[in-house]
Amino acid sequence: MTTDRARQLRRDATEPERRLWAILLSLRQQGHHFRRQHPIGPYYADFACVSAGLVIEADGVTHMPEGDVAYDRRRDDFLRSRGFRVLRFWNNDIRDDPDGVYRVICDTLSAPRADPHPRPLPLKWGREATEPKTPHRPQEPRRAHRRQRHLMG
Repeated sequence: MTTDRARQLRRDATEPERRLWAILLSLRQQGHHFRRQHPIGPYYADFACVSAGLVIEADGVTHMPEGDVAYDRRRDDFLRSRGFRVLRFWNNDIRDDPDGVYRVICDTLSAPRADPHPRPLPLKWGREATEPKTPHRPQEPRRAHRRQRHLMG
């Protein structure tokens, strides 16, 4: 993954990717910062909002052959394993229904994430971190007189 490759992908964006980018820029006012051609593992996400854990892909006819569908499925599985939700839009939907695309993205951003972290802490640690601590109750003092009584008797 190189910065030069990401720059090239941004520079050579398709028309639907440019339109989708314009939609995503409008979401900055709501605090959602998307990145274009963002590297995640061995892949470049067309658009990624890291803080919301959302990847958005613009798909055209190149994603229709069976080999590409399998590649996209592996890629999506990888991204989901890293805690990202993945939305895919067909290029013609971006072109013909940008308001619908915007609504789907907004609905996804406002929906709670199923798992807020891809690798949550083990239950013991997570429970300690999230549950309020109960006040410490001191143990009762040992009763020395019982022991003394036993030794005397």
